[in-house]
Amino acid sequence: MISGPAASSSAPLLSVHGLAHSFSGVRAVAGVDLEFCGGEVCALVGENGAGKSTLMRAVAGALRPDRGEVRLDGRPLPQGDPGGVRRRGITLLHQELELIGPLPVDECIALGREARRGWLVDRKQERSEASRLLARLGARIDPDAPAESLSLPEQQMVAIARALAEEARVLILDEPTSALSAREAERLLDLVRALAGRGAAVIYITHRLEETFRAADRIVVMRDGSVVADGPRARFDPRSLIAAMVGRPLDRQFPERRRRPAEVRLRVDRLSAPPDVAEASLEVRAGEIVALAGLIGAGRTRVGRLLYGADRPAGGAVLLDGMPVSFHHPAHAVRAGVGWASEDRKGEGLLLSLSLIANLTLPHLGRYRRAGGWLDEAAGRRDAERIAARLPIRGAGLNQPVAALSGGNQQKVALARWLLHDCRLLICDEPTRGVDVAGRFELYELLEEMACRGAAILMISSDLPEVLGMADRIVVMRGGRTVADVPAAGATQEAILQIAMGAAA
Repeated sequence: MISGPAASSSAPLLSVHGLAHSFSGVRAVAGVDLEFCGGEVCALVGENGAGKSTLMRAVAGALRPDRGEVRLDGRPLPQGDPGGVRRRGITLLHQELELIGPLPVDECIALGREARRGWLVDRKQERSEASRLLARLGARIDPDAPAESLSLPEQQMVAIARALAEEARVLILDEPTSALSAREAERLLDLVRALAGRGAAVIYITHRLEETFRAADRIVVMRDGSVVADGPRARFDPRSLIAAMVGRPLDRQFPERRRRPAEVRLRVDRLSAPPDVAEASLEVRAGEIVALAGLIGAGRTRVGRLLYGADRPAGGAVLLDGMPVSFHHPAHAVRAGVGWASEDRKGEGLLLSLSLIANLTLPHLGRYRRAGGWLDEAAGRRDAERIAARLPIRGAGLNQPVAALSGGNQQKVALARWLLHDCRLLICDEPTRGVDVAGRFELYELLEEMACRGAAILMISSDLPEVLGMADRIVVMRGGRTVADVPAAGATQEAILQIAMGAAA
């Protein structure tokens, strides 16, 4: 269990003075003043686009602010020099993972601080250190495996291990548990408390309110680039914290259920793709939301990829509205009315260099094709405007590159594109990863709306409150197999976790 608040020192270890920054004329951070003490876990919270990540990138030297300064132990830190800042003892774990795919896990963890034996890199020591750090996180990952061969949650574990390896005086974690299951998140929170107990200042950016109240000594709330609340954890409760984040009370975290499940839309019978999926069977009805839950490595994401045609199964059967289907390519799935929102929005979900319009309309280009192969750009813009109005996306406009959006707003784009397509089945993997509490409600309403239209929704999620709040039924996977199918009504987080761990009575 997580211990109580660590005792923080009275003098600030890290201080931010008048820091401000804008992107293309859009203000991201507006003259922020903050102090952080050693021995303290400070949760930095706010809506997507509130300026949290921009502020921390400036602190870590990853960008040069328009004005202001950052001091460590009273001495100014170099601006725009991440290497220099890191050498001073500040480590930032970015929300978007920055691993070099072809490198093995142990080299990714040791990158920039390689173990040396004379002029040679000591690979044996690096492998041993990587194994030790991963074991602290409870991660069963082969240190010799290429980083690109790992699932997104496994890559997140590697990135966390790399951050821990720095033994920083100030550790900044930006959405560190966004792809982790409850058990893995619990272990990380224990480590965060231990680091603070040894005198480090930990700045913890998260949209998961449970983590905020369990791990933080202090909570700082940002809105529209400014700090709007700052105080000890005891000063806040979930309702007051949400109100501070969004600028108004938010009565509900989940929308009212209006959907009425009908006939079976998707039937999966003994689907397999060793070694990740041994045998998976499940059903989803039209107008129903079914959650696929389980621990890291249980095989949930692989099931989604098999159903969407991104991977090929070794055996089993898939029926859509009673008809056998076998998609050899995602394009075939899209034509059959199947949508997919990947957990890896950066690597698989979006084309970051293209505009919002291009990303929103990308899966549906066939409907805009005209004689001679030309695309009706005006029609695409009208549809994109309609979707953007339905699900507010913070940015400078529809022509803005998606790369310039915050992670949560990128996630809105990845999911909202399927509103343009009359989905029979939508498979969404971690649909609210990195999305703030108000944005989550908007995405939940979107899923509810699609279910009310008759879509069957398979929601793969590690967020157990989300699973219980949105799903009609919960299918639990363990070791590549579906091991339980339980009604969400009356289920608890503890019961689902016990099933996922194989500890249920």
